[in-house]
Parts: sequence; structure tokens; C-alpha cells
Amino acid sequence: MVAIVVIDLLAPPDIHLGPLLVAAPAITALFAGPWTTGLVAVLAVGGEVLIAVLRDPDDLFTPNRQAQIAALLLVGASLVVFCVVRERRARELMQVRYVSETAQRVVLRPLPRQIGPLRVASCYLAAEAEAQIGGDLYAAARTSSATTRLIVGDVRGKGMTAVGDAALLLGAFRAAAHRRATLPELVTYLDGSVCWDLAEPGETDRSGETFITAAVLEIPDHGNRVDMIDCGHPPPIVLRNGRVTTVEARRPAPPLGLGELGHGPYHVDTFTFEAGDLLLLYTDGVLEARDSSGAFYPLTERISGWSGGDPDAFLRALRRDLLDHVGGRLGDDAAMIAIERPPASRP
Repeated sequence: MVAIVVIDLLAPPDIHLGPLLVAAPAITALFAGPWTTGLVAVLAVGGEVLIAVLRDPDDLFTPNRQAQIAALLLVGASLVVFCVVRERRARELMQVRYVSETAQRVVLRPLPRQIGPLRVASCYLAAEAEAQIGGDLYAAARTSSATTRLIVGDVRGKGMTAVGDAALLLGAFRAAAHRRATLPELVTYLDGSVCWDLAEPGETDRSGETFITAAVLEIPDHGNRVDMIDCGHPPPIVLRNGRVTTVEARRPAPPLGLGELGHGPYHVDTFTFEAGDLLLLYTDGVLEARDSSGAFYPLTERISGWSGGDPDAFLRALRRDLLDHVGGRLGDDAAMIAIERPPASRP
């Protein structure tokens, strides 16, 4: 504003730079609030008046100068209104983000870093911008028989319907994981909970169209065995001394929520999870992540050779590599859990 006023006073009488003063409040509105923007707008009007007075006091009352001053006042007032509306929207967005983060903590609680003797790390990557939670899910629960039960799943579909289905399954798992004696009984209960929800009034049109793939695991504190029921979910991966082993279910069950197709008897698969091993659970958003050429993310190839035992460091490296592969934006939600049985594990 000082430069414009000085140059305008030194320029020939037929050159008028005063209207350029409108750039000052316009630029201020990009980063400042309404009070600062209003102050700069007033200073811009003052600069225009100063130019007129110093050039020729009678010029202040000419129609051209009055029109320039009125234009500055109008633009300045409009910018102040814009800043007020923007700040109001910003406060609303902050409130929405707060509610979203609170909903995430309630629905998808972060897993503790230590569950019994197991060291655990979890990661959730939402595909939607600004989203904190989607249709992927995971949870863990301790039982009275010195075991840890975990679930990782993926709801078919997106949006709030998928979030509601994920919340339903997580609530059912937390309510029943420590009460159901066997793993097949637990999965039968979870499948029934999803089917009952789909049968509620207003939900019948979703029957047969909505389902949840899930893997439910039981890890005893002692020994090296893991029991698993796979309901159409991507298989877990065991990392042992840098070697990758994909644990394919011998008799996978249908996804949860398919009615008669999903009812038992469920077959329990068993695999070895020794001290020092790293167990990776994930959703298909990891496998289906594509780069710019359309190539899928080669999960087993990328994690092969990992020798560190820290689950947090492992997931940080995997998350960074996955986002680099897709260019920073996933096409689908992705959830990952890394579990380590420490070499000197104690109950």
C-alpha cells in the first residue's frame, strides 16, 4: 500500500494507481481473519483518500475519485463478510472432525501395544478424504482361559452403511469374545448378529447383498499354536526370520451375513506362531492397492526379508511403502495388525 501511494504521487497526473490498493485486503483475506482484513481494507481506503488530498484536494470530490473510494469500501466489506463465513465454516469443520475422531475411538478402538504376552500394532488407512473410519474393522479381547482373540474384517460397500455394519460386528465381538467357549461358537454368534441386523425392518432389501469377510483368531499365551476361522477373508501372513508364509485356510467359511450359507459347522484351522515370529493381519484394501500403471501392491514381496521384531516399526515401514506405491491415496480402506510373540514371552 505504501509503494502504490508513493508511485501514484510520483507518476504523471494521467496515471492512477489507487485502484490497485484493493489487492491489499484481498491478499490479507487469504490468511487472516475478519478483523485484520477489515483493518487493511480501511487502510486501503485511507490510502486512496491520501492520494486524492495530496494530488489535489478538490479531486477528492470528483465522481471518479468517489467511485474508486466506494469500490474499495464495497470490496473491503465483501472480504470481511467472506472471512466471517469462512471462519464459521472452519469451526463447523473442526466440530465435525472432533465428532468423527470421537466416533472412531468409540467404534474402532485402537489396540493396546501389549495384549497378554503379545506385542501388537495396528494401522487404519481410510480411502475417503478427511475420513477416520470406514468399513474395515479390527478388535481384540482377552479370555479367562489365558488366550487372546482377534478379529479383522471388511464390510462390503462404503459410506455410513458400511460404518454401521462394522460397528455392529465389533460390538457383537466385544460382547461375546470372552463368553463363548469355543471359536466356532463365537463365529456362529457373530454371523447370527449380522443376519439379525439385516432382517430388521427397513433392512430386508440388503439381505444377500451385504456381508462381512472376517478372520477370527485365538492365540494362547503358551505354546506356539494359533487357531483360526477364515470367513472369506485374505489369509494371514507369518514372518519368520525374514521368510514369508501365507496361512491359507483349508476349509474357509462363507462371509458373515449370508444367512444359511454362513451357518456352521465351522472348521478351525491351526498354524504355528513361534516366539520371535511376526503375524500380519490385513484387509483386501492392502492387496488391491494399485499404482499409476494399475499394478497391485505385491505385499508378500515387499515384506519379505524383514528381520526386525518390532510391530510398530514394521507397520510404519509397511504403511509408508504402501502409500508410496499408490501415490499417497488409497482406492479402498485398508486395515493392518502386526502381532509379535516375544522370544521371552510370559503370561
